[in-house]
Amino acid sequence: MMNHLIERTYAAVVDRPLKKGTVVAGKYMVKQVLGMGSYGISYIVVDLIHNRDVVLKQARKTKMKLAKGKKAFEYEAKLLRALSHPSIPSLHEVIQNQQGHFIVMDYMKGMNFEDLIFREGKTFSEREALHIVLSILHITAYFHKQGIVHRDLRIPNILRSDNDIFIIDFGLARFLHDEPEEIEEGWIEKELMRAVNVQSDMYALGHFMLFLLYSSYETKSMVERSWEEELNLSRDLTNIIRKMLQLDSPYDKVDSLIQDITHYLKAI
Repeated sequence: MMNHLIERTYAAVVDRPLKKGTVVAGKYMVKQVLGMGSYGISYIVVDLIHNRDVVLKQARKTKMKLAKGKKAFEYEAKLLRALSHPSIPSLHEVIQNQQGHFIVMDYMKGMNFEDLIFREGKTFSEREALHIVLSILHITAYFHKQGIVHRDLRIPNILRSDNDIFIIDFGLARFLHDEPEEIEEGWIEKELMRAVNVQSDMYALGHFMLFLLYSSYETKSMVERSWEEELNLSRDLTNIIRKMLQLDSPYDKVDSLIQDITHYLKAI
């Protein structure tokens, strides 16, 4: 117990975020911390040479001492180099110096859907939710065609700015030919979302779609029920979501899902 406490205290000190105003590699000045994850800390920084905001992702120093941490850092940069899409942040450069290990990429301005719903009070109709998911699927189809799966298409990693959609944080992404990773048994949802196959991204987006659909749902019962019982969805849409969630035979490719949603939208 004491050793675990010491390790946590050490990590908290060593992995402390950079202070506002800190300059990295002589050209990136920290403006604010964007977020802190298991393996990295993200910042909005000013590119002092080009006078623009970019994202600086710093690998946690404690994680870089582990083989898994080094692989995660190097792999994210490798994956971003393989992608070129306006809805995905482009890699600018990789920095390794006495200050640490960093990845510099585009800053995608937008708000995630959790903030849109709970902070801004936004609700989405069925048609709106389907059009949003369709936009995300077109981006997803792009990186699937590059042989890459995201494996973390959760609410924090999907941004919206006006009518533009952005997908960020490829820290858990993998190439489709990569070996599957060991996942703690008993976490079925995590196993399905972290699988190195195209179904994992559609599974995550099935949950994302339900999140949007629930934004306009008004609770009428104190009894907890399944989404199929609570949401007033058509049989066709229910079948689409069930296939995304792998409750029924799953889609084998994103294009098939795009086709089904497109046909459904034309019919309603």
